[in-house]
Amino acid sequence: MTEGGKVCRWCKKDYPLKALVVATKYQEKNISKLVHLYKYNFIAGLNIPLGKIIIRSLIKNNIIIPDVIIPVPLHPRRLRWRGFNQSQLLAEFIAENLMPGLKIPVANDLLFRKKYTPPQMTIKNYAERRKNLSEIFGIENPALIKGKKILLVDDVATTGTTLEECARILRQNDARVFGAVIARQEFKSDF
Repeated sequence: MTEGGKVCRWCKKDYPLKALVVATKYQEKNISKLVHLYKYNFIAGLNIPLGKIIIRSLIKNNIIIPDVIIPVPLHPRRLRWRGFNQSQLLAEFIAENLMPGLKIPVANDLLFRKKYTPPQMTIKNYAERRKNLSEIFGIENPALIKGKKILLVDDVATTGTTLEECARILRQNDARVFGAVIARQEFKSDF
């Protein structure tokens, strides 16, 4: 796993992700402000500079070229509220620009949320965060990912629970899952 362009070893051997590229720190160079504007001020065009940051880290860390890119899905209710899935826009930018001249397929509807949950950022207890996302993801047509190398894209990782749950579902269907995020936000728990 990588964090801020460096190899990171904060996961266990049985972690469902083969690797996780964390392009930068959340506190670095106005990243937190950009991510906030992207997600909560609905500035969809920020997918371009933020996507470039992820691509730079993927190349720097020599991550294998995926067969397919899958964005972390939003529940339809949250998608209606925001108007776009920020992870999907990042995934589409990465797909178009990671290998110039070769577009990597993006599977926008393969992974889905089965139920609406409160945003993870509102939950401060690690165990509650895990419980909030337990069993909420599903897959349409699992045969499409069997044996594939998948790049799972999200905006920010805090505890990694969202990425872990998505990767767990994908791995149950014999996929090799790698992850990429803009940044990793430090988690302040009330354990």
